[in-house]
Amino acid sequence: MPERYLGQTLGKYRIESLLGSGGFAWVFKGYDPELEIPVAIKVLNPLLRGKDRARQLFLREAQALARLSHPNIVHFFGLVQEDGQLALVIELVEGEALSALIERHAAAARGAAIPCMSFMLAWHYFSQLLGALAAIHALGIIHRDVKPGNLLVRADGVVKLTDFGIARVPADEARSTGGMAPGTGAYMSPEQVKGSDLDARADLYSAAIVLYEMLTSTTPFDSPERNELMIRAAQLDEAAPPLSRMVPKAPPVLDLLFARALAKDPMHRFSSALEMGEAFRAALALPDTPGWQAQQKLAQNARAISQIGLPAAEAEELRTDVMQAYKQP
Repeated sequence: MPERYLGQTLGKYRIESLLGSGGFAWVFKGYDPELEIPVAIKVLNPLLRGKDRARQLFLREAQALARLSHPNIVHFFGLVQEDGQLALVIELVEGEALSALIERHAAAARGAAIPCMSFMLAWHYFSQLLGALAAIHALGIIHRDVKPGNLLVRADGVVKLTDFGIARVPADEARSTGGMAPGTGAYMSPEQVKGSDLDARADLYSAAIVLYEMLTSTTPFDSPERNELMIRAAQLDEAAPPLSRMVPKAPPVLDLLFARALAKDPMHRFSSALEMGEAFRAALALPDTPGWQAQQKLAQNARAISQIGLPAAEAEELRTDVMQAYKQP
């Protein structure tokens, strides 16, 4: 039981309270005595310690996070391996998942012919997600599980992409998992459902579904009577309902953009996170904000930053610009 970890230490980190638990891992609030800051500690479920596949997923998440330094991605402090235990130590995000925010906005908008979230608010979150994806894609990383539950929104409005447990990193070889493709059906691209080779456009497909859900309160292919297999099949065979059917006040051009973003063939989709963001920003007639400009600069320099090819002060200035621009008063 996870409660037995409370009050103990893993490496230098003290475990203070349980934040959440599941079959794969337990997440605790902890404390770093050297940096004197709270942290999140994700511990592999002890029942899975002897399972090679579980350990590989855990280590892959550490490998992916260790390559990343972006204001919209949870910061990685380290991997602890102690007495057979595996733990990831990451930034503690004080806030809530985007999925919870969508539920709250949906309840408030129910019955009204208005978006679940305003276009401006949805863009505020969406542009930060796209900035994070642009950066990881520049490093050859595919997240493969982009969904509102893996987007944490701080109290000040800054978004953090998390859970890289099934991410594909450049060192991975294309191979079959021997079963259902990993991921969450409601957000998976058709090629991911089929277990085909993936590139960045698979994550962009998922990101488009996140935006669709922020505006409509529902995903295009999910419904109460469908199970996971049925939802995955719909990703392959069905077209997404036009946004205008769900949100009559939406600009008609959004129907065209979503049709492209959710095309079954990745060749017909947007080629990059920045290209897709620019298209939606223009369609919503939103200003080219300092936050979006900073995201573009940070994405362009992502590889240089990761390889320490950009002066540390300049890299930190870019990250700070993004953080400050997206903080809500």
